[in-house]
Amino acid sequence: MKFAGATQTDDAVTITLESGDTLEADLLLVAVGRGPVTDGIGLEEIGVTVDRGFVPTDERCRTNVEGVRAVGDIVPGLQLAHRGFAQGILVAEDIAGLDPQPLEESGIPRVTYSDPEIASVGLTEAKAKELHGEDAVECVEFNLGGNGKSQMLATAGFVKLVRVTDGPVVGVHMIGARMGEQVGEAQLIVGWEALPEEVASFIHAHPTQNEALGEAHLALAGKPLHAHS
Repeated sequence: MKFAGATQTDDAVTITLESGDTLEADLLLVAVGRGPVTDGIGLEEIGVTVDRGFVPTDERCRTNVEGVRAVGDIVPGLQLAHRGFAQGILVAEDIAGLDPQPLEESGIPRVTYSDPEIASVGLTEAKAKELHGEDAVECVEFNLGGNGKSQMLATAGFVKLVRVTDGPVVGVHMIGARMGEQVGEAQLIVGWEALPEEVASFIHAHPTQNEALGEAHLALAGKPLHAHS
């Protein structure tokens, strides 16, 4: 549904959709996003290609001009600080002749620091099906209603796993309190192409939010422990 407009009173906001339907809320958050700030720093003068303020690069952060690299938010892609750090390390090691592996964009953890938090790494279900085929992907969702720590924190959400059928987990997507703290293990699972059965054999501490990640893999491996719907 597309947004058509909004009107505001002293204590409410009414949002109108293109369908004609309306929604009423106390507050309306408008997220306009961010853009690169590269005007006036001399890129065009030395021949560096600039596209709407962004600086296109190859997988080793090389621009179209020999000897000029670009890292961080001015490079098209995820605008995340940890991506910029990793690109900087990649460039330094590449210049030093260490031949580092290029970054896999889908393997970079993404976290939205909202309440509840949203954390994700790897492929979405749609992207996995696009790459591997509609019938070659399996998914499972573990509802945080079955997680003891989530009940203590009074949070709701889920852990969704995406795997290639009879193959590794290729995506982990989580919503709930503190899920940004769980994405580290999720990155290892996706990065090392772990099978659900392998992760299911790990013992996750109880009661923790991290336990939800373990239980999601138990469910995907065909041996769920707790369930809530």
